[in-house]
Amino acid sequence: MDAPTKTKVVLDESQIPTHWYNIVADLPVPPPPPLHPATREPLTPDDLSAIFPMGLIAQEASAERWIEIPEPVRNIYKLWRPSPLFRAYRLEKALGTPARIYYKYEGVSPVGSHKLNSAVAQAYYNMLEGRTRLTTETGAGQWGAALALACNLFGLKCDVWQVQGSFDSKPYRRVQMETYGASVVGSPSDLTAAGRSFRERFPGTSGSLGMAISEAIEVAAGDPDASYSLGSVLNHVALHQSVIGQEVLLQLKEFGESAPDALYACAGGGSNLAGIAFPLLRENLEGRANTRIVACEPKAAPSLTEGEYRYDFGDTAQLTPLLKMYSLGADFVPAPVHAGGLRYHGMSPLVSHAYHEGLIDAISVRQREAFDAGVTFARAEAIIPASESNHAIAGALREARNAAETGESKVILIGVSGSGQLDLPAYADYLSGQMVDS
Repeated sequence: MDAPTKTKVVLDESQIPTHWYNIVADLPVPPPPPLHPATREPLTPDDLSAIFPMGLIAQEASAERWIEIPEPVRNIYKLWRPSPLFRAYRLEKALGTPARIYYKYEGVSPVGSHKLNSAVAQAYYNMLEGRTRLTTETGAGQWGAALALACNLFGLKCDVWQVQGSFDSKPYRRVQMETYGASVVGSPSDLTAAGRSFRERFPGTSGSLGMAISEAIEVAAGDPDASYSLGSVLNHVALHQSVIGQEVLLQLKEFGESAPDALYACAGGGSNLAGIAFPLLRENLEGRANTRIVACEPKAAPSLTEGEYRYDFGDTAQLTPLLKMYSLGADFVPAPVHAGGLRYHGMSPLVSHAYHEGLIDAISVRQREAFDAGVTFARAEAIIPASESNHAIAGALREARNAAETGESKVILIGVSGSGQLDLPAYADYLSGQMVDS
């Protein structure tokens, strides 16, 4: 095929956002506050200070539209940001669609995913307040790897509880975390009271993010020098990820596009979706665009499409505050699908609120359709996507194929949240025909 005039846009380092964008400032209806589980009253900063630094607590409760990115954080962002926006010419040709397809690729980060955008910020604020140790959970290992690297950059110790199913099936993620200096344990473990109770309640379990969160919180709460660090769900995590969508808006202009007709992004806890979608949602709310924003979740953990919108705990041991979110229940244990980063029972309160208010849409995708889309994408665009990202690609392919039938020349944007280079056992499972269609 003839070489296109422009395949990708990579902004200059000077165009890395200087501020994080907070969607709370622009929502037509304020989101419900998190509640103290004992009193059922809205949380106060003191309620969270045992496990979070005050800098992050302030961001969690903030209604300011713009929050300045500290210079040390922005300097580290320069290692990989701005990330590229690609025009998927070869994928368009493979699908025979008149749609113009773009994808924002976060797999260029040192750890191979978007997770580092928040990990660096969280490690920085903990370092400022004298914390020396961070505990966390991870599913597929992308968040664990991101926090391991961020802790190393700021001289902090990092302890990671990885969901057992991913701990077993993705050994190189563990090696990646350990290379950056983290200690990694499969969850549920026998190192915590929560882990021991889960092993008794769910014999032979493959674990869940809810279980791993419980273990990490328990350890952090018992160590005055430690904080707990969460890779998704909470408001401050969504805030940090907003650099993705801010860059997209600038990059689309360089392609001559004002805004996409549709955006597809995978959603487990919600940080990836929020990061690319909330700056675009602001464009919708201010009347400059009419982008359909679609959260793509796994059929094995369909919190938005099949869950209930209610207050629920963020972890299985019920140690967290009560969050108003779409939830499948704190004790829900998803099937052990390969997209470990999406195996969560609930959804970000901000994403849940936006969905409840009709500001975004959601679909669920079965595992085989996701990997079929991932392989189609890889063979056209040369990038092997993360298992989680495949769900977004599957949603986008549905729309692109529909456009091929109708002849509509839509602009479709895909959030490709990470690289699948360490997910190759999952691809082997799919290519061999042995993948279970959960």
